[in-house]
Amino acid sequence: MSTQAQTTPRRTPFCFFATRTGIIFAGALIGLIACLLALSGNPVNMGICVACFIRDIAGALGLHRAGVVQYLRPEIPAFVLGSFLAALTFKEFKSRGGSSPVIRFVLGAFAMIGALVFLGCPWRAILRLAGGDLNAISGLAGLAAGIGIGVLFLKNGYSLGRSHAFKKPAGLAAPVIMAGLLAAAIAKPAFLFASTQGPGSMRASLLISICAGLVIGWVAQRSRFCTMGAFRDLFLMRDWHLMSGVAAFFAVVLVFNIARGAFTGAFAAQSIAHSQHLWNVLGMVLAGLAFALGGGCPGRQVFLSGEGDSDAFIFFAGMLTGAALAHNFLLASAPDTLKDGALIVGGPGTNGMIAVGVGLIVCLIIGFSMRKRWK
Repeated sequence: MSTQAQTTPRRTPFCFFATRTGIIFAGALIGLIACLLALSGNPVNMGICVACFIRDIAGALGLHRAGVVQYLRPEIPAFVLGSFLAALTFKEFKSRGGSSPVIRFVLGAFAMIGALVFLGCPWRAILRLAGGDLNAISGLAGLAAGIGIGVLFLKNGYSLGRSHAFKKPAGLAAPVIMAGLLAAAIAKPAFLFASTQGPGSMRASLLISICAGLVIGWVAQRSRFCTMGAFRDLFLMRDWHLMSGVAAFFAVVLVFNIARGAFTGAFAAQSIAHSQHLWNVLGMVLAGLAFALGGGCPGRQVFLSGEGDSDAFIFFAGMLTGAALAHNFLLASAPDTLKDGALIVGGPGTNGMIAVGVGLIVCLIIGFSMRKRWK
């Protein structure tokens, strides 16, 4: 081997999605697909909501019995499989894990509880705001605050430890399980629960949902699209790369809704939302903090699961469990409703309020106890 060959640095293959133009394209594409899913039958302002869809899957599997939110949403397993295919194609599939799995499970559960008090994940908060649901402003403010608290922990040495390389079959667990769920969504066996009314009964066609999920999984894996990461990078490093993708996501949905005359611009009587602003804020403070401590928003955790990251799949399992707890123990919020022309304000009950408080305390304990130093 020549001296030149020995000293020439290895070039990293060019990736369009790693560029600023690429992340903007990814965000815009995901936003457009979310709009098309809503047009095709998914609930209004919920073309894509990772937390809500995981909640619906928990109901479909009988983990909770809230009859209006039970459906094996094919988008979630398709997200994982799309990410898996992209990771395999570009040789980025790496079987790994073992980084504080129990803590990640707990963080996933509380992230879901916080999201269901707000009634949506970060993606849905953006979709709600772009549709004119002004209650999403308080939710996004809470999300930013929660991530900001998480960034303070990161600045002072917070870490869940290094993950370790596993044998390949361990990393294949998530894609295999999700392939099984997708097969069940297609076959519709009798043991699955499916809503006949409410949000769980509102769904795009199976083919559209699967295709949309595969495309989003592929694009998100290549671009590393993550709403939590966008806020984290902005607060931590003043880096606007990921945030530009989130901005494109919002802009496409906003233009789409305005063009269709579907922008409402109001607080009252929004679709599957409530106007108790304090609990919109606190629910998303809890979710944002849990996402920051867990290393990613719900979407990012799902996409990482497809890359072979068992820790991300543990976080996903925590979210699935949190969804079951939220509906079995009345922790999730009720939406605002109209009855005889009068607005009945929803929001969390006492159990949900207590759960948010407990979740914040637990997350703060995790943040303090898993740091190396405090300045």
